[in-house]
Amino acid sequence: MEYQLRHYRIRAGSMDMFLDAWVRGVYPLRRKFGFTFAGAWRVEGADEFVWIIGYDGPEGFAAADKRYYESQERKRMSPDPAQYIEVPVSQMMRSVPLG
Repeated sequence: MEYQLRHYRIRAGSMDMFLDAWVRGVYPLRRKFGFTFAGAWRVEGADEFVWIIGYDGPEGFAAADKRYYESQERKRMSPDPAQYIEVPVSQMMRSVPLG
């Protein structure tokens, strides 16, 4: 399983619109494309949103992510939650053995 951490700073005053668009658009479409979610969090007292997404298919995370973004469903997403993001940070993560 490959995981990616995504941390977004959302435009001031836009968090509710972002969350609505993300929950109705990104979340179900990502699931349709085979992605799993470790969770999604709104940062208390800040205009920040953090989520961890995983993928375990044979093509790998990068190829699946590209397929998702190139899909007609993603291109037609309305409203597009990306319009509310000021600063996106995405980082691939590797698990640490705990024992």
